[in-house]
Amino acid sequence: MSAFRTDITERVYAITGASSGYGLAMAEAIVAAGARVGIIARGEDKLTAVAETLGQANCVAVAADVTNSADAARAIQAIHSHFGRLDGLVNNAGMARPGFANNYSDEEIDQQLSLNIAAAMYCTRAAIPLLQGGDNPRIVNISSASAEHIDEMQGLSLYAATKAGLERLSRDTRRECQEWDIGVTILRPGAAMTEFAAGWDMARLKEAVDAWNKRLGGWMDTGMEPGHVADALVYCLGVPAGVSIDLLEIRPNRLSEKFQF
Repeated sequence: MSAFRTDITERVYAITGASSGYGLAMAEAIVAAGARVGIIARGEDKLTAVAETLGQANCVAVAADVTNSADAARAIQAIHSHFGRLDGLVNNAGMARPGFANNYSDEEIDQQLSLNIAAAMYCTRAAIPLLQGGDNPRIVNISSASAEHIDEMQGLSLYAATKAGLERLSRDTRRECQEWDIGVTILRPGAAMTEFAAGWDMARLKEAVDAWNKRLGGWMDTGMEPGHVADALVYCLGVPAGVSIDLLEIRPNRLSEKFQF
């Protein structure tokens, strides 16, 4: 009987939003597994520091705004050109801003739709021709437990909706890519301690947490780290050709009192 897991050594994967949080942990895990990685984000200084840590032989940094279709295509092509191949794309870049239907600004709506859905489409469109004909090519779209579970934090309805939309897009992309033997996976993580909430308006965050406490009580799930999500990604990338993890959800599983303001 053949083993279910395959080796990803020497393969090349592009990761968006890779300068911090889950994306950074994923880049580290991919390199630790023997593969190489192209990391994409807007902040050039942070990207360069990550690439230096991972090593020039293993990692190339490409600063790009993936909400711009031309910039997204340039970044994906640059990674392929640098390593001479592309074996997978991880659409990890995303953002959330706390708010409610009656007070989201136009900018907050546009930013989340652009980064959480449009950017993934731009990168996927650019990657598919480069993945065709490859050895076990993969696309992994990073969703969120907020897309499915009502016990996740309140006040993130727009973010949750964009991730639910990304999941629906992933399912159709999976069927579209079958003729090229490109596997498409939804990886749906719950919450872990990252820089995800950096820059949030504290008053809006307090309003969201108060609503969360009122509706679902003073307890939350904790215990997960970015590295756990990164290991789940490597698992998804390493299944054999002809097999695809359709949806993998990983969530924290310890009860803890919610943080208070």
